[in-house]
Amino acid sequence: MPEGPAIEIARASAADAAALHELQRLAYRSEAELYDDWTIPPLVEPLAATERALVEMHVLKAMQGGRIVGAVRGRIEGETCQVGRLIVHPDWQGRGLGTRLMRQLETALPGARRFELFTGERSARNLRLYVRCGYRELRRATLSERVTLVFLEKRRG
Repeated sequence: MPEGPAIEIARASAADAAALHELQRLAYRSEAELYDDWTIPPLVEPLAATERALVEMHVLKAMQGGRIVGAVRGRIEGETCQVGRLIVHPDWQGRGLGTRLMRQLETALPGARRFELFTGERSARNLRLYVRCGYRELRRATLSERVTLVFLEKRRG
């Protein structure tokens, strides 16, 4: 694990938009390579959309020594939290930070009765993480010739 101060997770603010946007582009490169598609939404999302997410969603950031190394977004729709853009810096992937961010988001939104998210069917690492966090496959949807999305959910209680 990279050396340095402990990881702290807190709510992100508008001042974090540029750093989150940059980290998102870095973290999703592996997905673009996996699907041979450099036009996936996290890579082409404009900074303005990241800024808007910070206002419209519950966005958590993971900080280490003043640097953002991970984040996750949640949007409440009724009793469901739509989870999105779980990002972890490549140096921190596979070390439990994604799990910590997911659990912290679930804790931060006690009004949500269920959580839903999606990832690509070839994203085995993501699928393993979500299953470890208690998510179960809900359905699949074909996005394109190369991409099938797997939707997963987790219910409270």
